Amino acid sequence: MRTVGVEEELLLVDIRDGRPRSVQGQVLLRAALDGPGVSAHGVAGAVEGEFQQEQLETQTPPVSDMSELEDQVRHWRGKASEAARRADCRIAALASSPLPVGTGPTPTAGERYAWIQQQYQRIARQQLSCGLHVHVAIDSAEEGVGVLDRIRGWLPVLLALSTNSPFAHGEDTGFHSWRSQMMGAWPSGGPTPLFGSLTAYRQLVREMTATGVLLDEGMLYFDARLSHHYPTVEIRTTDACSRLADTVLVAALARAMVETAAREWASGEPAPQTPTHLLTLATFQASRQGMTADLLDPLTSRPLAAWDVLESLLDRLRPALEASGDLTRVTAALDTIRTEGTGSERQRATFERTGQLVDVVAQAVRLTAEQE
Repeated sequence: MRTVGVEEELLLVDIRDGRPRSVQGQVLLRAALDGPGVSAHGVAGAVEGEFQQEQLETQTPPVSDMSELEDQVRHWRGKASEAARRADCRIAALASSPLPVGTGPTPTAGERYAWIQQQYQRIARQQLSCGLHVHVAIDSAEEGVGVLDRIRGWLPVLLALSTNSPFAHGEDTGFHSWRSQMMGAWPSGGPTPLFGSLTAYRQLVREMTATGVLLDEGMLYFDARLSHHYPTVEIRTTDACSRLADTVLVAALARAMVETAAREWASGEPAPQTPTHLLTLATFQASRQGMTADLLDPLTSRPLAAWDVLESLLDRLRPALEASGDLTRVTAALDTIRTEGTGSERQRATFERTGQLVDVVAQAVRLTAEQE
């Protein structure tokens, strides 16, 4: 069974007015007082800093069972939440801040982040977005590239399911995932080309980092990539999800996608030849519409009702989901989203009901802490 771990980027917010607070250092200091970042399994997880002082990142250890992953996400959210409370703020799993951040986010100190600020200017200054990154174990880098070539067309569907950033800077952006649009501003963001081999993947990495436009390999912000830290495929396309069940759903689907693609690669089944520019359009459509209208069908690149595309993905992944024991969990979580909406739909429903963006943030705080 392939192991899975997740990284969740979280906002630090003032519960009184819903605005992000630049208190990352204080929160990390308080988290450190709880002792070393070790899970109940004895494998390292973490509460760490992120690009802006208004953010945190939690990391789970790799696990094989989705119930264990749920427990781990809950555990690390809990550690981050308690540390935030002691710094007089709260954590919110929101992929963008509904309310503005004063004169702008506060960059985290350090040579790396200073270089990024200098290089990317306004792109870096306005960047305050939170993603969910899923790491799925692979047997080799060669297998990993085979997986990347075979999941690229389906990643926009994962994005659509996870959409959780309709508001930014105090207004409705018109998108279900504004975070995806912000990530597209980085020169290395978006879908990958078709590689065909590990040699081609490594050649692209060398060429991109040799330009000097990127600081290093860690700045390859592809929708999915080979992790440069772990023996995993890292799927990075999704928004941070307020509900823990949505986070676990994305992770379960991601693992099934990797497993299915790895089997196809091992059997010599050719990767779909979808041009990268059509994947860019599919990602835009998922970002714009979420699950409320048409997505681009990964098989034809033509518009198709979002839930019909989702059913095609579920059919494709069914053998892997059955083998892992995840099918019942995934089906139940999808039924909930179909009934109650994605994160972006729920945010808009809250704002429509109350007219206050602070209520949108407060709801996300409660959902992140499983108080609603």
